[in-house]
Amino acid sequence: MRPVKEIKIGNIKIGSNNPLVLIAGPCVIESESSALRHARTLKDITRRLGVPFVFKASYDKANRSSINSFRGPGLKKGLKILQRIKEELALPILSDVHCKEEVKEASKILDIIQIPAFLSRQTDLILAAAGTGKAVNIKKGQFLAPWDMGNIVKKIESIGNKKIILTERGVSFGYNNLVSDFRSVLIMKDLGYPVVYDATHSVQMPGGLGDRSGGESSFIPYLSMAAVACGVNGIFVEVHENPLKALSDGPNMVKLSELEKMLMKLKRIEKAAK
Repeated sequence: MRPVKEIKIGNIKIGSNNPLVLIAGPCVIESESSALRHARTLKDITRRLGVPFVFKASYDKANRSSINSFRGPGLKKGLKILQRIKEELALPILSDVHCKEEVKEASKILDIIQIPAFLSRQTDLILAAAGTGKAVNIKKGQFLAPWDMGNIVKKIESIGNKKIILTERGVSFGYNNLVSDFRSVLIMKDLGYPVVYDATHSVQMPGGLGDRSGGESSFIPYLSMAAVACGVNGIFVEVHENPLKALSDGPNMVKLSELEKMLMKLKRIEKAAK
C-alpha cells in the first residue's frame, strides 16, 4: 500500500502517522448563537482529549429532500458566522460548496472546501475548489466504487493541488439505504491521500421519511470504531445538542453530550491499531 501524504490544515496535520482528526459540528448553521455554542463545546471536548479538531457546519444545504426543508442562513451570512468562529476560537473551518460561483467567496474563510457526495463528479466545481489552493475534501458519491475516486484525485492534481482528503460515507444499497464497505478505506488510502470516515451520513437513510432523510444514529459509534480499526485518518461526525430538534439530518446525528465518551473509545482503538 502506498504511503499516505500528510496534509497540513493550519496547525493540524492529517495523514501519514499523525493522530486521528475529528471533523465535527452541526449539519447546518441554525443560528449564530447555536453555531458558536456547539463550536465552543466541541473545542473544550477535543482539547481535554487531545484530539485535533476541525469545525464543520453548512451555510447552505442545497441538496435537501424537500423544497420546504431548512437550508441555512446562506452564503454571506453563513460565512460571517464561520469567520467569527474561526477568529474567536482559533479553529480551522470546513464547509461544503454546491456551485462553482460560491467557491471564490467561500475560500476566503474556509480552510477545507468540501465537495458533497452528490457532486463528486462535477468537474467544473472540483477544479474551481482545487484552484483556490485550499485543501479539498471530496466525499465519495453514494453511487461510486472506491477506485473511481482515482479519477477525481487526478482532476485536482491536474492543476497542481495535492491537498486532498477523501471521505467515505457509505454506498447505496437498495432504496433509501446505505451500507459501509470498509474495504473502501484501504482502497482509497492506496491512492496516497488521507481518508476520513463520515460516520453520520453512513447511517443516513436518504429520503427515508418521505420529505426528509431518516437515519439510524445508534450505529454511529460502532461503525466509527470499525473505521478507526481499519486505519482511517479522520472521523467526520455531525453533532447536535438535541438531534430530535435539529433542523437538518437529526436522525443521523450524535447527541453532543455523548460525543466525549465515543471519542475516548476511538482513541483507545486507534492506539491499539497503531
